[in-house]
Amino acid sequence: MPLLAGVAFLKCNPNDFLSAPIRSFRTAANRRIIVNTLFKLASTSLMGMALLAGPTWAQDQIRTLHLLSRPQAAQPAEFQSIQLIAQEWRKLGLDVEVDVMPWEQMSSEVWYERDKWDATAWQMTGRPERSDPDEIIYNLFHSSTAESGYNFIGYSSPEYDAVVEKQRITVDPDARQALVREAQEILAKDQPNMMLVHPEQAFVFDKNIWDASSVVNQSGIGIRNTWTWLSLTPKTDQKDIIVNSADNVIAVNPLYISGVTDSWMTELVYDRLFRVGPDGLPKEWAAESFEWRDGATIAVTLREGMMWHDGQPMTAEDVKFSFETTVGGEAPMYAPFGKGISDIAIEGDNVIVFTLATPSASFITSSLAKINLIPKHVWEPILADLATKDENAESYQEATPIGSGPYKFDRWITNEEIVLSANNEHFNAPKADRWILRLVPNAEAALGMLRSGEINFLTDFSGDPQVLIDAADADGDLEVVATVDIGFRYVAFNNRRPPFNDPAFRAALSSAVDRRLIVKAAFKDFAVASNSVVSPALEFWHDKAVVDDFKAGPDVAKQLLEDAGYTMVDGRLAYPDGVEETLDK
Repeated sequence: MPLLAGVAFLKCNPNDFLSAPIRSFRTAANRRIIVNTLFKLASTSLMGMALLAGPTWAQDQIRTLHLLSRPQAAQPAEFQSIQLIAQEWRKLGLDVEVDVMPWEQMSSEVWYERDKWDATAWQMTGRPERSDPDEIIYNLFHSSTAESGYNFIGYSSPEYDAVVEKQRITVDPDARQALVREAQEILAKDQPNMMLVHPEQAFVFDKNIWDASSVVNQSGIGIRNTWTWLSLTPKTDQKDIIVNSADNVIAVNPLYISGVTDSWMTELVYDRLFRVGPDGLPKEWAAESFEWRDGATIAVTLREGMMWHDGQPMTAEDVKFSFETTVGGEAPMYAPFGKGISDIAIEGDNVIVFTLATPSASFITSSLAKINLIPKHVWEPILADLATKDENAESYQEATPIGSGPYKFDRWITNEEIVLSANNEHFNAPKADRWILRLVPNAEAALGMLRSGEINFLTDFSGDPQVLIDAADADGDLEVVATVDIGFRYVAFNNRRPPFNDPAFRAALSSAVDRRLIVKAAFKDFAVASNSVVSPALEFWHDKAVVDDFKAGPDVAKQLLEDAGYTMVDGRLAYPDGVEETLDK
């Protein structure tokens, strides 16, 4: 078709252009087949593009998409990543707006208004219990956790559900490894999230104040961990561990997982039956010992002499109550970790017997090392009162949190600091006197406070890690330790909302961005590119192929969109034929 004829065709009313025999077809469907065929011929002649322009009279343009991010001062790597991603998405013909908001606002909107947002920057921190992949691959994506749990994106796949359910009950390590890798392959195909990187976490401490040999580098976690806070040995009269965070504290609540920073404190104030050790394996903690009686029954003997911070003894009834609270649904975020428990019984004074509905390969790590122990005498009346209201345990904040852990809650000055004091009566009492968190929103300010001595252990630095290395070289009294994280950074797609409910659209957006650009430009090479929720730090479980086989670039993305029927209308990406925009019209 000549160029001018093609232009005339694209601008005309189809009925004016079509010949009388074609107009005589009685059904719109038959006419549309012919029109679309002619249109494709004209478009090919005109543009020679992979992504074809569609008929403006038939297809809806995709609305403006909103991408959430935290501020540049608080999270520069995240902010830079989101800017780069928005830039690449716009090349596909999308109108993208980046909405910047503080963490408290963003987390509340994403978590509690699950149908109101499009896509958001997000992160999963490298908690020790995530050394077993079950918590991530099950809770983050299983359809049962979509309404109020970790699957806040609303991903639903019967195929995926079946695989992650099966890995939970597969005790043979090799057979389970194959299932965990199959789960990663399904996610790579469906792209419910856009994985970005596994950061290389860099932390710094003042080696003139703290004995470097007492710092613990936990596998996949780094030196910012509970084992460090317990073993860190002072070299001077300065015996306070003073750390920092850019994110404000939302809650110190043993029944609410409210953020990275908040978890640092709950791990210190509250004990668990087990803790994941520096080697990534679970170790007895409040449990003195345990015995698997069969594949679905485990008897745990409670350590003697444990006390709550208010002076009352911890009992087997307290432990039973802690797990029944999660199983009963009073704490929705923790419910998945107790879901497989069918019965909890007490034998004698200090033996708790857990009976599981089915064998669980990860039960010790993902449940017994995850659920915080809480005092029944404190929480039973609180939960009874909440039951009369339209609230659950996640909304409650104790004035003085009471746990049994190695640190006691001392004070909380909003937007400034939280102070914990050493529990010297604990069976693993810390070497330091206090653990103090200072809230410092700006990364440069945090480094300045480290150099001035206002903090002595830099636990949150979102700037260029090379700056830390240069500072350590210049000062001589700082030591930097970097570790590839179990955790990861990603863009969460709201699978409930079109066009993100289309796996092909999600795959195209994910493929539009070369992760090497994110690693280099946003993370300054202190990260590894990712296409899997299982970190390469977990070498046994990580599926290297889903990363190596991932193809990215604008041509890849455009081809995926074309294959799925997306077209261009007046310079904007439009839905496939017959799909209407239902939001913001």
